[in-house]
Amino acid sequence: MVITLGKRITPSTRAAWRRRLPAIALGWVAAYGALRIYWESGHMPARSRLSPIETDLVAFTGWASVALCGAAALVLAAFLAPGAARLPRVPRRVLLVAASAVAAALVASGALLLLDVIGGVLPGLGVRFYPLGTLSRAACVGGGLLVGAVARSHARRTRSGCASCGRADTAPGPLARTPAWAFWAAYLSVAGCMVRIAAQAAVGFGDSPMSSGPSAVLFEIGFVLGGTLLPAALVHRFGRVWPRWVPRLAGRGVPRRLVLWPGTAISGAISVYFGLMLAQMVWERLHGRNPFPPQDGMALPETFFWVAVPAYAVWGAGMAVAALAYARRTRAACRSCGR
Repeated sequence: MVITLGKRITPSTRAAWRRRLPAIALGWVAAYGALRIYWESGHMPARSRLSPIETDLVAFTGWASVALCGAAALVLAAFLAPGAARLPRVPRRVLLVAASAVAAALVASGALLLLDVIGGVLPGLGVRFYPLGTLSRAACVGGGLLVGAVARSHARRTRSGCASCGRADTAPGPLARTPAWAFWAAYLSVAGCMVRIAAQAAVGFGDSPMSSGPSAVLFEIGFVLGGTLLPAALVHRFGRVWPRWVPRLAGRGVPRRLVLWPGTAISGAISVYFGLMLAQMVWERLHGRNPFPPQDGMALPETFFWVAVPAYAVWGAGMAVAALAYARRTRAACRSCGR
């Protein structure tokens, strides 16, 4: 028996939410786009209030962020159009691809939100927290997630498949066991974490820009557990059933969200943030520039970053694949179609 967190959402509530979702998303991106227009029209707050770099967003900055919000609004308006559900196959695919691209761009533009979360949760760590910039990035990432959710909901409604769960006719059912590729992905993730720690050990832990103290201890504990225990829990039995040594819970099902949500959130955050960083490093090096010149008293060798950043990327990607396997392994089959 699997322990669930909170009340189960009824099908009618879920259907009502899906109907309102495009309008909610459109209102969200329109409001954020209006804010971007206001800021870019000469009312941008001081850069020191937004982020440790020159802009609050990355990838799409300045008026490009306004254009991105406009593209998101156009895509959402297309989903709200009366005939959107009856579009032919090719236009429907184009719309879904456009929505996916816009959603990914919005999420990527708010990649610095990862630092905001760390700095906000652990204020003594030495990572500066920017409240106004955090709200901007959260709005940007939230808009991307909403656009992605609208696209996913539209795809499930318009493709041939089960009327109850919305899964396609060709969709695979729940996994009967954890496949080998999931184990490979999980332990590749662990290896990425270990390489990142080894890279820091090679240059010395005293050269870390983070402060010491209780926040640093908590961060280091979470860092190690997130890079070792969490990937393992996504593929091993103890991530689905409480082990025998856990008092009062031994033998009971682990709440699915307790493992899946952190695995998805952490892998997504790491993949986006360090994936963009890796792309920027390649771009800077191709143009003959050091991606991380010495600053603020820190002078780590460039080799360190070429080891640590790809290790982070492997860590995030591997855990994302393991989380996908965990989602399919623990998913309840639809009572109508069995998928």
